[in-house]
Amino acid sequence: MKTNIFKGIGASVLILTTVAFTKPMEKEMTVKESTITWKGKKITGSHYGSINLSKGSMILEGDQIKSGEFVIDMTSIAVEDLKGDSKGKLEGHLKSDDFFGVANHPTSTLVIKSGNKTEDGFYINGDITIKGTTEPIAFLLKMNGNSATANLKIDRTKFNVRYGSGSFFDNLGDNTIYDDFELDVTLKF
Repeated sequence: MKTNIFKGIGASVLILTTVAFTKPMEKEMTVKESTITWKGKKITGSHYGSINLSKGSMILEGDQIKSGEFVIDMTSIAVEDLKGDSKGKLEGHLKSDDFFGVANHPTSTLVIKSGNKTEDGFYINGDITIKGTTEPIAFLLKMNGNSATANLKIDRTKFNVRYGSGSFFDNLGDNTIYDDFELDVTLKF
């Protein structure tokens, strides 16, 4: 019986020592292999495209995400469902002050404050800054080996992006643009 008690104490000490000395690990994103696609909807349809990640990393400790920061290059907004003049016109409008004002706000950031592991992935809490305004955000991040994916839904009006919003303007009819836009993110590290 004493042997079992000593084995139990020994195992507990080993586990506590391992946990106490788990060193945080930084995972830096491979920017060129990571992708961010966006989709915005309006009454009469939708548009979609891509935007580039400038840099990003996460700090992991054990099975938790402790922190992270991602910088998005807003000047890289691209429309992928249109061609020619229509494509250039919409890209220019999205970069204008009506939308993301990239001349004054060339980057947006996502700062991870915590990531708690669940059976579905990591439940992320953080702050997102778009057009100089910071708001809290929560979403599920799924990790698989050297990649991670997330789907985010963002209310653009919280970041003073109100053009065509039925929440702020009356009588827009078919020109109404929905407040939420979606981001599908695939990170490689």
